[in-house]
Amino acid sequence: MNDDTVLMERRGALAILTLNAPERRNAIDLAMVQGLHARLGELEGDETLAAVVLTGAGDKAFAAGADIAQLKERKAVDAFAAINSSLFKRVEDFPVPVIAAVRGWCLGGGCELAIACDLRVVGEGAKLGQPEVGLGIIPAAGGTYRLPRLIGLGRARELVYTGRIVDAAEAERIGLVNRVVPDAEVLDAALALAEEIAKNGSLAVRLAKRTMNALARPNEAMALSMESTAQAVLFESDDKHARMQAFLDRKKSR
Repeated sequence: MNDDTVLMERRGALAILTLNAPERRNAIDLAMVQGLHARLGELEGDETLAAVVLTGAGDKAFAAGADIAQLKERKAVDAFAAINSSLFKRVEDFPVPVIAAVRGWCLGGGCELAIACDLRVVGEGAKLGQPEVGLGIIPAAGGTYRLPRLIGLGRARELVYTGRIVDAAEAERIGLVNRVVPDAEVLDAALALAEEIAKNGSLAVRLAKRTMNALARPNEAMALSMESTAQAVLFESDDKHARMQAFLDRKKSR
């Protein structure tokens, strides 16, 4: 892996990962997939980590899609290998919240990567969509099931079937993104959101993410079991006791 493919910066309990191929609008090729896997691997076991902000280099794109030249050469066996899909699943299941900071184009595999993140902060000039049908393929790295969960089946069908690209205002209206800010403020706004998360109980946030992921998936019995287990763990955690005691102390002082 070229260490420059995905840049990493630490700011206290936060990490910033930057897809670093602005000359090709951060198109997701195999090197970038490997680079992002490597960076996530470096961060996964870090108990001091509270949140990750994922963005793209330059002001033209978060990620304009997959590398079409590479995609063109892929065969059935490559589809079964789930090259992008396994990466985006890793992002979705990453221990702490991942926030996509999106400027410019966010299409195809780039949009699938963004919706695999927990939250999306986008610039006013952002464009998002799943235009794969125009290339004779489908959004097969999670787009066909994550997108309906996020915006509803009817709207997801429209975007996937038509390949229509939406602007930031429509994306916010339909629930595809969480916040829209001026383009120049995207990274700062995403970091501010990450800092809000970092103020809370680390174990609580991590288990909240695991639980909500489970609840959003088809196996309801497993999701309910995870919810109960997570709460049982939290009831015994030192952080829970400390925070509840601090709340009681503040209440008493008032």
